[in-house]
Amino acid sequence: MVAQSSNATPKPDAPDSVDFYFDPMCPWAYQGSIWIRDVRDRLGITVNWRFFSLEEINRVEGKKHPWERPWSYGWGQMRVGALLRRQGMDQLDAWYVAVGRAFHEGAVPTHEQAEHRRILGELGHPADLLDRALDDPTTSDEVRADHDLVTSKYGAFGVPVLVFPDDRAVFGPVVVPAPTGAEAERLWELVLSYLTFPTLFELKSPKSPSDLRTIAEVFEPYLAARSWHTIENPAP
Repeated sequence: MVAQSSNATPKPDAPDSVDFYFDPMCPWAYQGSIWIRDVRDRLGITVNWRFFSLEEINRVEGKKHPWERPWSYGWGQMRVGALLRRQGMDQLDAWYVAVGRAFHEGAVPTHEQAEHRRILGELGHPADLLDRALDDPTTSDEVRADHDLVTSKYGAFGVPVLVFPDDRAVFGPVVVPAPTGAEAERLWELVLSYLTFPTLFELKSPKSPSDLRTIAEVFEPYLAARSWHTIENPAP
């Protein structure tokens, strides 16, 4: 009997950390963040939060880059996040929790500076933190460095993106609603199994009318809070 060849690689040891790229305005990334935090809390992994800009990846030719504006929907908020990350990843994590819940669950327009200042105050940060983030050009440099790395090195076109210690990157999981508990662990194991097939580039479920209704219900606060029309360039 002739053994069949396979493109699979042996399953690696379970990673103890992962880089999670997000844009605070992305509802899919927010659901992914709920999931990965649950995995972190159950399995003890470290989550390193990294920035990605949907405004830049979907920018229309001739329009300004988000870093060329004094404040922009996602980029401006991530500059605040960059300043907090310097104080510790836990500070960035708490900020993303607060901003994510407000925007994606509470329909609060966190991309408006007044609302963002209020949330920072509720987190116990100084009243001038947002201004300090915008007055410091290196906060924009940090956001851009994360974005440029994941797009140039890994070909990222959207979020969430997971980058593992072995340098493998995965777009997703794209899941609504986010699984928690034992289901979160099962999805984590599925992602790790996916990594054993380096030439498997996409495995996607079509969305039925019922699926679309469920997604619309979960995303209703996001749709109510946003102040823009979605522009999405074709993925490679």
